[in-house]
Amino acid sequence: MPKTSARLLSLLSLLQARRDWPGALLAERLDISPRTVRRDVDRLRELGYPIVAFKGPDGGYRLDAGTELPPLLFDDEQAVALAIALQIATTTGAGIEEAAARALTTVRQVMPARLRHRIDTLQVTAVERPATRPDPQVDSSVLMTLSAAVHAREVLRFDYTPASPPGAGDDDPAATPPRRVQPHHLVTWGGRWYLVAWDLDREDWRTFRADRITPRTPTGPRFTPRELPGGEVAAFVASRFQGSDGSGDWPCRGEVILDLPAAAVSRYTRDGVVEELGPNRCRLVLGSWSWPGLAAPLGRFDADIEVVGPAELKDAFAHLARRYANAATDAPATPPRTQ
Repeated sequence: MPKTSARLLSLLSLLQARRDWPGALLAERLDISPRTVRRDVDRLRELGYPIVAFKGPDGGYRLDAGTELPPLLFDDEQAVALAIALQIATTTGAGIEEAAARALTTVRQVMPARLRHRIDTLQVTAVERPATRPDPQVDSSVLMTLSAAVHAREVLRFDYTPASPPGAGDDDPAATPPRRVQPHHLVTWGGRWYLVAWDLDREDWRTFRADRITPRTPTGPRFTPRELPGGEVAAFVASRFQGSDGSGDWPCRGEVILDLPAAAVSRYTRDGVVEELGPNRCRLVLGSWSWPGLAAPLGRFDADIEVVGPAELKDAFAHLARRYANAATDAPATPPRTQ
């Protein structure tokens, strides 16, 4: 490779590594004169790289944002990380699968043989969790609009399509658009995108499904961010997906004692609280959407169960026991109880 071309690539790599580079430091790192640095910067500008000069005691150069995306340089670790991220992009639900596949092809073509071999040996197959209906895709332009409003701290207006029927974690299906909110976070949960925002008309925190949002323009005035309940967005979103009453807790919560070690139970308990009571005995407090929905998973531990409470959980076990007994003997199913 000609010496000048190699030096230009080294200069470009340095400019990508940090925001501001004093001219003298660039000359020292490249072992060239400040005059040669200026000429190399001019060559990169001719190639389309938006490099700006800044003045001051440590005047130097900065690789700025331009109107088009110029060629980029990545080190080995960055290139491998980028390729892996592009392979699993199909699980994001952001509607970028085709673009990610094209980007992966582009990155792979320019990789050195040693890196291409590493990528080819790592074939990732994205397997989505089973669902009664496929997770909806979100237009990437909608995600960019929501993200920009969050970053700019600007009031957002949008039309919102309610759920039919309403699902877990969805906002009020009877609400009528347009909505006016202060957007705070754009998050993913269970393969779906949600906007966490303060609803100005309802004066409350809400979570909105991004695939049901149609943004309106222009955005509103800037706002001072409010403090999110609990302080952490992860804990807040998790609490919103527990209990439809907005209390942040499951509608049904029960307590049992299992004849199993606490270590064995805790490995298979995501949201419950496990307390060790002895070498082969533990207490488990767990929540769910319904009492049968709480009783049924407890049977997977294949151990004796003692129900501490409440009575509704005991009734749920009895109800399931009758159903299971009927299933085992091919007897007619018990008619549903009237409410």
